[in-house]
Amino acid sequence: MQLRQVTTASAAVLALALAATACGSDKKDGGSNGSGGGKITIGIKIDQPGLGLKTPDGKYTGFDVDVATYVAKELGYDAKDIVFKETKSADRETAIERGDVKFIAATYSITDERLQKVDFAGPYLLAHQDILVRADDDSFKSPADLNNKKLCSVAGSTSAKNVHDKLAPKAQLQEYGGYSECLSGLENKAVDALTTDDSILAGFASQQNFQGKFKLAGFKMTNENYGIGLKKGDEDLKKKINDALTKMVSDGSWDKAVKDNFGPANYKNEPAPKIGDIVK
Repeated sequence: MQLRQVTTASAAVLALALAATACGSDKKDGGSNGSGGGKITIGIKIDQPGLGLKTPDGKYTGFDVDVATYVAKELGYDAKDIVFKETKSADRETAIERGDVKFIAATYSITDERLQKVDFAGPYLLAHQDILVRADDDSFKSPADLNNKKLCSVAGSTSAKNVHDKLAPKAQLQEYGGYSECLSGLENKAVDALTTDDSILAGFASQQNFQGKFKLAGFKMTNENYGIGLKKGDEDLKKKINDALTKMVSDGSWDKAVKDNFGPANYKNEPAPKIGDIVK
């Protein structure tokens, strides 16, 4: 009889504890998400200056980081509650589906193929494939001028191949290990141009050691609608993120983030896109 009384009492205590925990998790959207109570895990890039970069002192900077931080704040999280997690391009859908992150802001273009696996809020930036050239080089008037020129891109990227296949079939493709290597090659005249999204190019060109040395051609060869990736079917979270992005634009925080992160490269960015406006 005494054992039964102890068991009943323990069950009551456990039920009260669970109820308290449930009430606590309702204070913020998303719960622990694998990072402990009151935390939110957000996927970002950590090697793209101007967009998502982890600095040597362990801080995170960039436009995507600023967007993610603003959204998290609107969801009820302070900066100290955010756990940033590196999500490489090839791992983004898996990280969302597996629940490793609550959402991803990492130069994540909205495409029909990706929409089969995940949902997107936004877009929050319209970027374009472009080329970066030396600041004193005025020879590039159109993508066709890349014919017979050395065009650099990073290993695994399809950007240079797209230019070669569709716009400049005689472009001499040069594949380097990273964007910094391409920039060094461009500075030293080992290559004539570097191609990828203009936002990424602007971020790298904005680095202190490269400021004033390069310029964007402004060719706008593709449309890249950057969205915030989240688990498919989570309409409640999608709406909350879209509301946060709308507020970020209306209160001026979006413009400030663009200027802070891309300003030194004179990046002529597109105006903030309207939520759900996917430019093909």
